[in-house]
Amino acid sequence: MKKAGYKEIVKTGFPFILLAGIAIVAIFIHPDALPDQKGLVPADMAWMLVATALVFLMIPGLSFFYGGMVNRKNIISTMLQSFIATGVISVLWIVVGFSLAFGKSIHGLIGDPFTYLFFRHVVDGAPWKLAPTIPLLLFALFQLKFAIITPALVAGAVAERIQFKSYLLFMVLFSLLIYCPIAHWTWSPDGFLFKFGVLDFAGGTVVHISAGCAALAGALALKRRKSHLDKLEIKPANIPFVLLGTGLLWFGWFGFNAGSAMAASGLAVVAFANTNTAAAAAGLSWLFFDSLRGRKPSALGFCVGVVVGLVAITPAAGYVGIPQSLFIGFIAAIISNLAVYWKSKSPIDDTLDVFPCHGIGGITGILLTGIFASKAINIGGSDGWAYGNFTLFFHQLLGMLLVVAYSFIMGMVIFKIVNLIYPIRVSEDEEEIGLDLSQHGEEYQPREETFLTVEPRTFEYV
Repeated sequence: MKKAGYKEIVKTGFPFILLAGIAIVAIFIHPDALPDQKGLVPADMAWMLVATALVFLMIPGLSFFYGGMVNRKNIISTMLQSFIATGVISVLWIVVGFSLAFGKSIHGLIGDPFTYLFFRHVVDGAPWKLAPTIPLLLFALFQLKFAIITPALVAGAVAERIQFKSYLLFMVLFSLLIYCPIAHWTWSPDGFLFKFGVLDFAGGTVVHISAGCAALAGALALKRRKSHLDKLEIKPANIPFVLLGTGLLWFGWFGFNAGSAMAASGLAVVAFANTNTAAAAAGLSWLFFDSLRGRKPSALGFCVGVVVGLVAITPAAGYVGIPQSLFIGFIAAIISNLAVYWKSKSPIDDTLDVFPCHGIGGITGILLTGIFASKAINIGGSDGWAYGNFTLFFHQLLGMLLVVAYSFIMGMVIFKIVNLIYPIRVSEDEEEIGLDLSQHGEEYQPREETFLTVEPRTFEYV
């Protein structure tokens, strides 16, 4: 019994001990000096600071978006599973994540973990090759926000049944073993997918396909909720939360896509316009397609459609024209809508449809980039299949298949590893009580409306 108790104490205290160790090591690292400002453009730095803040705003946006769609007894836990990534991944990114993603390349597969260990030589380092007008530190902070939101997306697929401690460990392993390698493959000039010619402007493969496929693995690994097995209809707890979350996501996505131009440039303006156009077209497409199928036009449907459009335009935002972005949003919403319907008829319990929306949306976007990309928009890109270059589409297809397979298989491996350390699934009793109380001891209790009863008065008019 004493031995078992000791093991439990070690397991419980390990996260704190690890964080304390990191904090103590950090005090012995000498700070870098500010670099020479020669060659840096103040306007670009100002825009990228704004874009970085906009992407950060997507994290609470995602929390509200997810939190509003789950059962009322799981709102806090679901929102926290997204929001906690701001803490976990921020620390991990400084320690080793940025170096793995953008450090000196090891055969095009991963960055050297020691290049920027503990952000050494990030403050005084030379600007990133593809962002020469902003400091390397600003580039690293912008990329941090992408690294934060990607594992947070997975929370939607495993909501209402995953242990909180297990989810924290999953985020760490996902970032190290899935996100950082794929970011290096795709966005580092020495990455093998970058050299192969795969175009991904702002994260179709790196963010959405990787998260969507890992989410599918998580849904399968955690198995089905009791409510799903019993075929109970769980109505969204708070539609206004979903609307608020969608608005924050849409607003923040301008930084996500337009910021990926890495400068206050005409390309950033095009990416901004494409982002808004695809989101608007997708939201309407989802709504009207539902109506064609005999459903009532719903706020939830419009919101989900908007997010699918934002997902699909992400890889294409800086490579396609505005008319093409309208088509991308329109068709992506229909494809994901059908995917959600087909998933609902299957035994797969992806709680908030992360794979049909982010996985399928990202796949649609990366393939349509291969069709509609144009060098007239981005001279650094390539013409797509629609403009006579089938090779780009072929490269996009191969890159997509590789990322899908890697993310799903590695996601399944990570969930198995986590389960060996901490059980990933809550007990039946905890699931019944709800994760808000069983995992966090907190409860969502919206204030009840109170109405004053006013006695009728008789007025006499003279």
